[in-house]
Amino acid sequence: MLTFKHGTIEIVVDEDGFMQEPEKWNEDVAKALATTEGVEELTPDHWKLVHYLRNYFLQFGVAPMIRKLCKETGFDLKKVYALFPSGPAKGACKVAGLAKPTGCV
Repeated sequence: MLTFKHGTIEIVVDEDGFMQEPEKWNEDVAKALATTEGVEELTPDHWKLVHYLRNYFLQFGVAPMIRKLCKETGFDLKKVYALFPSGPAKGACKVAGLAKPTGCV
């Protein structure tokens, strides 16, 4: 296991930077993880996507399918990639503190 450190944030991550203890996620952790994805500031649209992913994951234990993500947030895929250039699976799910998706998003 690896440790990710950013300011006062220190969390255990896998080799791809995904949290290994999602229960330790909070908005400060999200801000720190966002920097690894080239996102220096989380806007209200970022938070809408992150909170949707987080809530879906907490309810169902998996990341949502991309079509459901777009439908429920009102963001088309182009917008999702504008918010998280590395994409919904790598970028958005990582920032939301989800486990590494296995093909859902």
